[in-house]
Amino acid sequence: MKNIQKRWFVYILECADKTLYTGVTTDIDRRVYEHNNTSKGAKYTASRRPVKLVACKLVHDKSLAFRLEHRVKKQKKYNKINFLTEWKNESN
Repeated sequence: MKNIQKRWFVYILECADKTLYTGVTTDIDRRVYEHNNTSKGAKYTASRRPVKLVACKLVHDKSLAFRLEHRVKKQKKYNKINFLTEWKNESN
């Protein structure tokens, strides 16, 4: 049996009110669609539609994806996008 590793994405959305939302998913296209069009999107984004994808980083490990999401959320608003796009996989 072939071992297929899931791809994880940490992403940042810009909402209609110019706020930022950070999340984790295995399917970025589906998730952005859900945020914009269904009740499966986050409660936060539901009242701030439309949202658009402004940054995304591929991560090959679920645990690392959630740790990176946490680190992005701790950043100041003006630094979140740069932090995510410039992030290199550190082994800590």
